[in-house]
Amino acid sequence: MSSNAFEIAQILEGIRRWVLIESPTERPDQINKLADVVAAGYRDLPASVERVAGRDGCGDHLVTRSSWGQGVPGILVLSHLDTVHPVGSIERLPFKIEGDRAFGPGIYDMKGGAYLAYHAFRQICADDARPPLGITHLYVSDEEIGSPTSRALIEAEGRKAKYVLVTEPARDGGKVITGRKGVARFDVFIKGVPAHAGTRPEDGRSAIRELAHVIQTLEAMNDLTRGITVNVGVVRGGTRPNVVAELAYAQVDMRVPTMAHADELVPKILGVTSRTEGVSVKISGGLNRPPYEKTSAGTALYAHAKKLASELGFELLDAFSGGGSDSNFTAPHTATLDGLGVDGKGAHTHYEQLYIWSIEPRARLLYRLYQTLR
Repeated sequence: MSSNAFEIAQILEGIRRWVLIESPTERPDQINKLADVVAAGYRDLPASVERVAGRDGCGDHLVTRSSWGQGVPGILVLSHLDTVHPVGSIERLPFKIEGDRAFGPGIYDMKGGAYLAYHAFRQICADDARPPLGITHLYVSDEEIGSPTSRALIEAEGRKAKYVLVTEPARDGGKVITGRKGVARFDVFIKGVPAHAGTRPEDGRSAIRELAHVIQTLEAMNDLTRGITVNVGVVRGGTRPNVVAELAYAQVDMRVPTMAHADELVPKILGVTSRTEGVSVKISGGLNRPPYEKTSAGTALYAHAKKLASELGFELLDAFSGGGSDSNFTAPHTATLDGLGVDGKGAHTHYEQLYIWSIEPRARLLYRLYQTLR
């Protein structure tokens, strides 16, 4: 490996090229344009690239595989190419460097981390010796909306792997993630009986009033001491102020730290019923990301990464996150380590940024993980 293999300006230029191709989840044409660039980066490497056609309004997924080590469990790297920033965000949040920070839509979550993993793979390919395990890098197009079209692919590749490394951004000064809450989503549909609110209120059964009861029931399930959050985030209902509302609707988000909590609360939410005669309450949904709970295999993988970081001259601490990622799909059955991307702040905001100081140590850590995992 050459001494300037992790030259920061060179890596930052690669990240810049990816950031300049805006790729919101809802624009498969833009995501596919970025996928073209990513795939082209593997043409001169000992690797194959499989392109999985997008569906249901999402972009393509890329599966790149090293020419060595395939057929036996190896390393799966998980990244996503989509961002939450709509096309045109580059005007408000242009790529720019200010001191030790680089700004741009999706630079922190997670184009910076995805590029670091690609760059580390390039360096592995440039070495004389091949590492013990094959490396598969999966780039998906829909993580920001819960990975509806990539989940089966992630789970299938995760089950084939011995280790999963996820390039989501680091937390709070460079911490990796060794646990995440599970995420559940629910839709609440309520049907009442309409009536004139002034002349015949007694004929009506208000769907909105029933929704108020349901909201109180759901909000009462919050239990911060156990790490359980239930949030009614969207409500709609009614047509006019002088009409008793026939219909009402709500969207609910729940986060739980363990499967035991999910098993307890999902049926409870789905089982909420109407308190009012003549009014129906229907709740649909469930868990869409299982909790990423600590396992002995995951703990051993973190311990190995911590030792490598120490050899590289920095301390690698871990954290638990309330947010979900694609690691939720692999952690229940495969040793998984998340948050291996760049450090920075402002994910999903108009000031999203990475810290340039984090580029070299994070890239070197990924390189050493590729080199030493067996």
